[in-house]
Amino acid sequence: MGVKAGTVEREIARIASRQHGIVSRAELLRAAISRKEIAGRIRVGLLIRVYRGVYRVGHQAPSLEARYMAAVKAAGDGAVLSGRAAAYLLGLIKGSPPPPEVTAPTGRCVNGLKLRRSRKMDRREATLFRGIPVTTVPRTLVDLAAVLPEDDLARAVHEAEVLYRMRPEQVEAVLARRPNTSGAGKLRRVLRGDVHVLLGKLEKGFFRRLEEVDFPLPKTNRPAGGRRVDCRWDDPPLTVELLSYTYHHSRYAWEQDHLREREARARGDEFRSYTLGDAFEHPEQMLRELRELLTKDRLS
Repeated sequence: MGVKAGTVEREIARIASRQHGIVSRAELLRAAISRKEIAGRIRVGLLIRVYRGVYRVGHQAPSLEARYMAAVKAAGDGAVLSGRAAAYLLGLIKGSPPPPEVTAPTGRCVNGLKLRRSRKMDRREATLFRGIPVTTVPRTLVDLAAVLPEDDLARAVHEAEVLYRMRPEQVEAVLARRPNTSGAGKLRRVLRGDVHVLLGKLEKGFFRRLEEVDFPLPKTNRPAGGRRVDCRWDDPPLTVELLSYTYHHSRYAWEQDHLREREARARGDEFRSYTLGDAFEHPEQMLRELRELLTKDRLS
């Protein structure tokens, strides 16, 4: 028995409002909307087919979230957005939005959709983000390890740490459940801080200044004292934090900066912090200070 005509649109809108304007045939049927009523709305453009059995409600403007939600719906129960698409949605990678990638327990084929089969998707590796089922940040990084170059993977790991306070042991827990993961060694090198990566304008400018005067280069984004530091020299022990507004404007980032300074001094490091102005507008003072610090032990 179908829903009364006056309430069909309200029922469709209710379902779609929670899902970025996306509904599935199965959901409409469960809501007692008949096949005839569904077909009629498809015919006049009130339901726009995205995948077989998955529709965008006609009055809803398409969005990236709608595109990704439709892909997850098309893959069936238990499906989650994964791979580069999950990383983009979570803000771990930049650039143009990747096409949908979905991991699902079913083996169905969906035209136009990259679908991976995972018979036992661990519940600890799935979450909701903006209402869309998606792999967790640690699981997404593990998936990225198989497809991203080392530098790009290091940037994704950095974003995960900044945006979600992700800890290396969370990624290690996923790797322990997936011992044959492609790219695991590369990911562990990144987590250890063994990958030399520059994240933005300030980092690149800082290193350019060091190279211009032939200073020894530090290790970057390396774990020290329980958290990562931007730059560290082992001999003599010196920690430098590069304070760009992009990564250091929040209260959490401000507190972390102070913790890094206390931890650096506790392990016997000299500590300095520099800004865009130091690297680009008046580098002479910064370089003079660094020269004194980096030659301190050798001159004593």
